[in-house]
Amino acid sequence: MNLAQKLGFPENSKLLIIHADDAGLSHSENMATIQSLEKGIVNSYSIMVPCPWFYEIAEFAKKNPKFDYGIHLTLTCEWDNYKFGPVLPISEVPSLVDDRGHFYKKREELRKNASAEDVEKELQAQIEKAIKSGLKPTHIDSHMYSVGVKPEFFKIYKDLGKKYNLPVLINEQLMKWVGLNPDQNIEDGDFIVDRTYVGEFKDFETGELANFYSRVLENLKYGLNLILIHPAFDDNEMKGVTVNHPNFGSEWRQIDFDFFINQENKLKLRENNIELVTWNDVGNVKRTL
Repeated sequence: MNLAQKLGFPENSKLLIIHADDAGLSHSENMATIQSLEKGIVNSYSIMVPCPWFYEIAEFAKKNPKFDYGIHLTLTCEWDNYKFGPVLPISEVPSLVDDRGHFYKKREELRKNASAEDVEKELQAQIEKAIKSGLKPTHIDSHMYSVGVKPEFFKIYKDLGKKYNLPVLINEQLMKWVGLNPDQNIEDGDFIVDRTYVGEFKDFETGELANFYSRVLENLKYGLNLILIHPAFDDNEMKGVTVNHPNFGSEWRQIDFDFFINQENKLKLRENNIELVTWNDVGNVKRTL
């Protein structure tokens, strides 16, 4: 039996998780994520524990357990003027921060400077902080897929999934995106998401981002599919967070929000025989194997 059959669907079903990254990043991100879950077709999200607005989204998650959420393990901070760093004291994980005590902006800086020991301590601390805050995550994923910058970090990521009995996001496209060889780093028994869809900057630049999402829904293939979005509002807060960063900036995030809250796009799911599933569904299947 394949995953679809184990979930009670026909063998050749189009399974889809519509997932909102970066909850906790800002108030704007939180409010757009919540509305996307309550009024739109987003059915999963993940939370950035080190960010200042973590506490707001954590309270929402605890009060609304019907919505599927995971931990968005964070090792980088890409913004110019909006900074955050480890949940652990810097003295305990010194290789993870720049000279101002913030996470590195770029994955390459993380790859060059971070030690595996510090990565493991910090990622576990983020999960522990979430759990101690009363959260019950359904999965683990990674901000900017930074866990893939080194094979040692990727192994830590997978091992944390085993330790906490949670599925982790493993996908060949994302691995290649950050320069990690799937053939050398996927092992027997790893749970793999068949296809992951993330908008590209060229789609945003040409005004085609919404059309990209439409094409994904209209051409979805059999198996487990994941659409990764970053809903937020194009307001002053997000403009400040994402200044000088149009790639996944505030305007981009508003487009994400608008598309996936549009009820006409909900009809595309039915028209294309798409079945929405969650990470919790996936985890329950894995735990019965």
